[in-house]
Amino acid sequence: MKFVDKTRRMLAAVLKPFENYGAFAVFMFVLGLVAVYAVVPAKRGHHAYALAPEELLVDVCLLCLMLWVMPRKVGLWLKRAVYVVAYLVVLVDVYCFVKFDTTITPTMLLLVGETNSDEAAEFVESYMTLGVIFSRVGRVLLVMLAHAAWAVLWNREKRKVKSEESLCSSGNGFFNLRFSLFTSWLPKARPWLGLAVLAVFVYSFVVGWPNKAAYARLMSYSNIGDVEHELTRKDCAVMFHPAYRLLFSVYANKLTAQQVDKLVANIDKAVVDSCSYRSKNIVLIIGESYNRHHASLYGYGMPTTPRQEARAQKGGLVPFSDVVAPWNLTSFVFKFLFSLYAVGDEGEWCDYPLFPELFRKAGYHVTFLTNQFLPQAKEAVYDFSGGFFLNNPTLSKAMFDTRNKSLFRFDESMLNQYDRLKKENKEHNLIIFHLKGQHVDYRTRFPRGRRHFNPEDYDRPDLKQKELRILADYDNAVLYNDSIVDQIIRRFEDEEAVVVYVPDHGEECYGEGVHFYGRMHSTEITARLAREEFDIPFWIWCSHDYMVNNPEVYGDILKARDRRYMTDALPHLLLYLGGISSPSYREDLNILSPRYNEARPRILKNTTDYDKLKWDSHPKGT
Repeated sequence: MKFVDKTRRMLAAVLKPFENYGAFAVFMFVLGLVAVYAVVPAKRGHHAYALAPEELLVDVCLLCLMLWVMPRKVGLWLKRAVYVVAYLVVLVDVYCFVKFDTTITPTMLLLVGETNSDEAAEFVESYMTLGVIFSRVGRVLLVMLAHAAWAVLWNREKRKVKSEESLCSSGNGFFNLRFSLFTSWLPKARPWLGLAVLAVFVYSFVVGWPNKAAYARLMSYSNIGDVEHELTRKDCAVMFHPAYRLLFSVYANKLTAQQVDKLVANIDKAVVDSCSYRSKNIVLIIGESYNRHHASLYGYGMPTTPRQEARAQKGGLVPFSDVVAPWNLTSFVFKFLFSLYAVGDEGEWCDYPLFPELFRKAGYHVTFLTNQFLPQAKEAVYDFSGGFFLNNPTLSKAMFDTRNKSLFRFDESMLNQYDRLKKENKEHNLIIFHLKGQHVDYRTRFPRGRRHFNPEDYDRPDLKQKELRILADYDNAVLYNDSIVDQIIRRFEDEEAVVVYVPDHGEECYGEGVHFYGRMHSTEITARLAREEFDIPFWIWCSHDYMVNNPEVYGDILKARDRRYMTDALPHLLLYLGGISSPSYREDLNILSPRYNEARPRILKNTTDYDKLKWDSHPKGT
């Protein structure tokens, strides 16, 4: 009997945190649900996170418990602070979704931090309109209104009684949501209510635990690159509530700020001893998501690169046959492409100078045109991670003289932008084009009128009609990219110029026997995955004037075309082409040098030696 009584008391005690904070629990739970469902796009296939109610219940219960164990006055003040923060964060999150089609992101937080008071005032004047009330933001305002009404009525009831006892016995406390009311009405039900609450809490805790653990893991990394890689996992955390998104955004900005601080400190370490200006104009074209085995320049069955092939036949364009990317994530690769750090070096990529800094200090005019890495509120974590160091004002000023300020739907518009900016070029120039290339969604990477390949063009009975369409769209994007890089070359045909083309990484697109497109981000890198996601096209084109004035460089390019290469070493090739003498330059990483170390291991994702994979079913380079 004593055991039964003790059990009843324990179950009844479960309700104690809600006696003083029942209203808090109700309104925070309702507000959380509104926040979750208000940012679900009204598009087919979009759904709210299925376990949001369960995880919200756990969060609210734990908050109530935390408030309850605190001293009464401290708990009350903390409750009010939570109210203010919760309503404010949810309002901002839903408002941004309504106005900008995005919730709180690291980039948005970065942009807010860079906004001054005048810009903030202009923003409020422009976007805070009456129509906002009747949008999804109105749902949050309704919860606030209901909460305010309850508070007014509750305070009115409270003034009618002189004590907690008279309030409970008066029967007029209808608006008192505290669970102590149930004690006077249904004393025998209290243990059963406690059991029900405990059972629901335990169930919700168990089903929501994997996501909570994933979020804790996400917030445990020491650099933004590892965070991005974590987000590629299938079991990555779902940040279903604005509070989680805000905390993550603060965390991501903190991590990038640490790396930015190191990069800024390294500006002075970018030392140039002398410069011979070996090349008057150096053009670096950085592509996106380009599988070498979808380029007819490398033997693909569909004519996806006719213009590059024509230039290769003339002799000006030299394709390299065995080049791989160090990572299959854009942001990781960009850090290697810009930093003088190479895989295997001590420290981190941000411990080394960025190659455009050396070009500027050497006297080159540096232009950077990107169709991807400009800060936008809707920017994904991957673009934020890849572009944060390029967009930092101090670093951008140290690296670039000229850059674009807007993004374009198609890459050809970026060329028009260059035509307007090229008047700023000097005697010696480094021009960097960062294309959108074949970045998914492939069908949006080329104009409708430029469609050439169709599903019926492929003899692939193993693929469904939808898969054949995606395959055709990818090849159409490759063909369109062929026209873009050809137009870039045309702009330098009559000058002394060398053009280097390199994409960030490869891309899966229904390779032999594979029903998959995109990137797998698998922890295990197989030969097939390496072939599709790390094998990339790489070529160097020289204008006629360049070949005449630099015959030794062109000869070195021809000699190097079949050497093994990984693009983390690209900055050292560029420094050589610029004739820049610097303590940061390493000849063993310059593929055109006779001292180039071709035996250097090509380590993919810091884990796998590309050249030691089992290439039985997928011969290397084919």
